[in-house]
Amino acid sequence: MTTLNLTGELERLVGDIVRRMPEFSHIDPQQLLVCISTTRNGGIHGTYAKIHPLRFEGGARTTTARRGRRTFTCTMPEVEHGGAQILYLIYFLVPRFLNLPLREKLITVFHELYHVSPLFNGDLRRFPGRNYAHGSSTRKYNALMAALVDTYLDRLEGKQHLAFLEGTLEDLRLRHSAVVGRKFAAPRMKVEPA
Repeated sequence: MTTLNLTGELERLVGDIVRRMPEFSHIDPQQLLVCISTTRNGGIHGTYAKIHPLRFEGGARTTTARRGRRTFTCTMPEVEHGGAQILYLIYFLVPRFLNLPLREKLITVFHELYHVSPLFNGDLRRFPGRNYAHGSSTRKYNALMAALVDTYLDRLEGKQHLAFLEGTLEDLRLRHSAVVGRKFAAPRMKVEPA
């Protein structure tokens, strides 16, 4: 039995998606850090993944914010990994993410990757309106992700690189001596009075 490096497999998957899908070709996988975070229960209800952009709107590292009468300067931290400056962190919540069906896991990966700004500047993709993260409808956003996943699956000759997504965390533990992954504390922005 071998050890399964979950974040390593997810990074390979992200690289493959970026190569095959023009909608994600703006992403540099070297500047995106994939991590895992644990959930208290393995049920499939709740959040499966989350993205942390390391820049503000327009790719700015610093912005000002108001709370009441006070103004603050907010600065995003610099994060480096493997000699590269990291612009995005994506956390997959385990075991909840792993307990989804294969297609839903892929939809989750695509969902988080689609949040990356087309300018790849550390900011999120911004839609018009109040819900800038998902646009006018989260349901439509997820339907687009499902369509992109179907296109991706149609382009694959073989699906052996998706084997790590087959089954639940318990299934993976039966097939591997250990399931490991990168844990990385979410960086905190610095907030100071302006």
